[in-house]
Amino acid sequence: MVKIGVLALQGAVREHVKSVEACGAEAVVIKQKEELKDVDGLILPGGESTTMRRLIDKYDFMDSLKEFAQQGKPMFGTCAGLILLAKKIVGYETPHIGVMDITVERNSFGRQRESFEADIAINGVADDFPAVFIRAPHIVEAGENVEILAKHNDRVVAAREGQFLGCSFHPELTDDSRLTEYFVQMVKEAKEKQFA
Repeated sequence: MVKIGVLALQGAVREHVKSVEACGAEAVVIKQKEELKDVDGLILPGGESTTMRRLIDKYDFMDSLKEFAQQGKPMFGTCAGLILLAKKIVGYETPHIGVMDITVERNSFGRQRESFEADIAINGVADDFPAVFIRAPHIVEAGENVEILAKHNDRVVAAREGQFLGCSFHPELTDDSRLTEYFVQMVKEAKEKQFA
């Protein structure tokens, strides 16, 4: 059974844990960087990216997160987590973890009160995924090795590059675990490759 960590600095940690468990994988709440070595994949939940960055720095997580990525272990960023993975952020000079060849724009769907839900088609996952957008970012540009998985109103809202998966919305706030399942599958495949 694969073990999937959920970075528990901020955001919908409990909901992600529930979603991972619904897919038959083991979920591990990650509160200290040392715990990263025990998991096969990692979810970076939504929240507020600047606050998350402050907490990542405060608890000295950054080098360990970059190392985790270098080991070829899959990472899944949702909403603010997507911003953490991006190599470029509109209006900011430096990225956070910066491992995914995408440019993201923060809050591109408006403020909190403009939150909404929409059924979207996600390539290889679902034709009708209930996506919850809360102050969501979107992907403005994607490198040539990035696979676009979903769009909403012509904006890219989900993408994958190798072991990295990112989406603008909150899959964990619904009972639909198909996108989490897709990530669990990525983790299984990466683990098999590691031991092949």
